[in-house]
Amino acid sequence: MLNRRKSSFVRYQILGIITALALSLVLQAVPVQAARTATSVVVDGRPLFSVSDADSLTGTERADLLNLRLKQIEKSQETVRVTTEIRDRYPTILVNGKYLLTVTQSDVQENRTPAEQANLWAEQLSQALQQAQNERSAGFIKNMLMLAAATVGLAIALNKALGWLWRSAKQAAIQRFVEPSNEEVGVNDSPKALNLLFNLTLFFARVALWIVTALYITNLFPVTRIWSYTLTSSLVSTFTSKALSVGRNNYSVTDLLILSALILGWVVLSGVISKIFKLRILEVTRISRGSQEAVAVIAKYLLVVIGTIVLMQIWGIDLSSLTIIFSALGVGIGFGFQDIAKNFGSGLILLFERPIRVGDFVNVGKIEGTVIRIGARSTVLRNLDQVSIILPNSRFLEDDVTNWNYENSVSRIRIPVGVAYGCDINQVKEALLKAGRGHSDVLKTPEPIVFFLGFGDSSLNFELRVWIVEPIAQYRVKSDLFFRIEELFREHEIEIPFPQRDLHVRSGSIPLALSPELEATLRKTLLKSENNSVAPK
Repeated sequence: MLNRRKSSFVRYQILGIITALALSLVLQAVPVQAARTATSVVVDGRPLFSVSDADSLTGTERADLLNLRLKQIEKSQETVRVTTEIRDRYPTILVNGKYLLTVTQSDVQENRTPAEQANLWAEQLSQALQQAQNERSAGFIKNMLMLAAATVGLAIALNKALGWLWRSAKQAAIQRFVEPSNEEVGVNDSPKALNLLFNLTLFFARVALWIVTALYITNLFPVTRIWSYTLTSSLVSTFTSKALSVGRNNYSVTDLLILSALILGWVVLSGVISKIFKLRILEVTRISRGSQEAVAVIAKYLLVVIGTIVLMQIWGIDLSSLTIIFSALGVGIGFGFQDIAKNFGSGLILLFERPIRVGDFVNVGKIEGTVIRIGARSTVLRNLDQVSIILPNSRFLEDDVTNWNYENSVSRIRIPVGVAYGCDINQVKEALLKAGRGHSDVLKTPEPIVFFLGFGDSSLNFELRVWIVEPIAQYRVKSDLFFRIEELFREHEIEIPFPQRDLHVRSGSIPLALSPELEATLRKTLLKSENNSVAPK
């Protein structure tokens, strides 16, 4: 089971990485409008500076033309020489004597003159182009391949270290905040909130580690650096552009992802808070375990609802603008989620009315077991075979339910016994009472009692009735009493009969009377046959 969970978790990690890369490729193939408004001048995936609108060209158009010329220069093996000169009263940047860019007043930054800005950009271009040519040499590529291999090895080691660190932290948190296994119920209350929190954080930490590793390796080589810059700029533009409007406010994909992460984190944190509240506060009140569970579940749902509303209000989302969504959700619940809504409502009724509580031993139809958890949609029973059975909450309101612990856990056990005819019934009664009184789980008050039920076909029928305080132990107590009764009957030579049937057969003549006419006819026939037999031939 553990290996299966690990392999499943690894598959989720790989799926997350592939999904992120696929999204990046899609964004590269179909760039969004926000990515087209970039005005950065880029050399081998390294942004150097940004240009502004000038004359009839926009900043984006100037940057596109400039980047196209720089790509041609990057691939050439000529020595790069970047200079500046004044043309038509504007400083102009030249590469190997060829025109590259005119610096206008709108391009000036930090109170520089156009000439100073041109000289600064020329110096940056010279260094970037020289570096671009050096990075295309065989020696540089060999060194970067070795560095990339070392980076992958380090990432693998960090990936394993993160797993070990998260497991240690989760184990410490479970020991601190989660209650030990309940011996009465016989199960361990699984810390699902903590498991979800640590699994999600570990997943995102590992995905972030490999994304950072991939970006670092792609930035080592000129060609892959260009791809990385294109993907990164597309992702940043997509996730930061205010493309979604809710009410009067506009939100980006990043804003909604952060809000979703905060809400999910608050849901997990609410589960942890309710668990601590149950362990540290409710147990001190000494109320029943079922009441503790009900209060903890209600507190968790209240925290989730109130916290979500507060987060959305802080984020600036007007809840009145979501009325249409809630209305559509209500229609969907009415048509497609009737069973879910019914089970959720049944769960609330079970929590408030408490016809069953955690720790109760119940029978629902042919299913019996101990209630170990009452959730929003379903209730979990643990049967005598230690198998968990998940039942919808509506079953406990629609079907006949026998709760052996409801209001009073004292219950009666009936032990039917039959003895042979001729046995001393007083001795039988004493043996049955001795068996009931001698068991440690049988209550002294009410006392065991024996009933003479009647005369059977082959036995005298009795019934021993005893009371116990733990209904879940009834089958074990019955077995112990049967063993003890059989032992006592052997000591007192009391016979337990088995069903039998006797068949009596009597021997003798069968009376047969004939009429006079029939008797005369038979005599005539016999005489005639005798005469025929003695006549001469």
